[in-house]
Amino acid sequence: MYGIFMECWVAFKLYFGNPFLPILLIASAVYLTVTEKDLKRKILLGILPIVMMAGFLLPVTKIVYVAAFDEGSDTYYRLLWLVPMYVVIGYAGCRFAVSFGKRKWQRVAGVAVLAALVLSGSLVYLNQYVTVAENAYHIPQHVINICDVIAPAEGEPRVRAAFPSELVHFVRQYDTDILMPYGREMVATQWDYYNVVYEVMEKPEVIDAEALLEATRQTKCSYIVLSVDRRIDKSLTTLGLKLIDTVDGYYIYADPEVIEQG
Repeated sequence: MYGIFMECWVAFKLYFGNPFLPILLIASAVYLTVTEKDLKRKILLGILPIVMMAGFLLPVTKIVYVAAFDEGSDTYYRLLWLVPMYVVIGYAGCRFAVSFGKRKWQRVAGVAVLAALVLSGSLVYLNQYVTVAENAYHIPQHVINICDVIAPAEGEPRVRAAFPSELVHFVRQYDTDILMPYGREMVATQWDYYNVVYEVMEKPEVIDAEALLEATRQTKCSYIVLSVDRRIDKSLTTLGLKLIDTVDGYYIYADPEVIEQG
């Protein structure tokens, strides 16, 4: 049960990204639970968010969810979509600001609330992945070209592929039939946590090919995508993988062993 709890805890952290955001949400929900006079609002915006977040961290919740849905382990975080996060924070912030009697102190409180909101996010236009659109999908064209090579045909099961960190932001925006062992949270999050594929694929200056293959097989990756400029100690083809294509400066390897296992 402890292992399942830790999986829930990691998913919880990944969902919020910035550690300040869940603190702000929990503080807002508690504040509304204590101060809100309207019973319906107290329950909907105060009590229920706390109950849902606590329930999310319970191992039994994940066990039931995974049993009920295919690939439930990959989508468990979506339960947190049920928490009206920004409604709770926004309403609590407004209620807190107007709770001060004098207009001067209301303004000061309003500025403090806005500052807290700014600290919980980031300016999207400063993000390196915000660029001029190259196509109707508004994602880099080379990502589309790579995905088209490995995407399953209609009716076939989903595939899992390990992508370099500079591509992971875009893959599932284009094709949700391509799964990944780690996503954009590994690059963007301020939390510190472990992912076996990320550790061997992204952190070393020179990739240990055998360690990478062990990690991708452990996570059932049918494909590995690597930049042609990425340094690796030996060719993956010598370890049994097949180089199926080179697209826009990226090698695409298929792992027959994982593909045969389905």
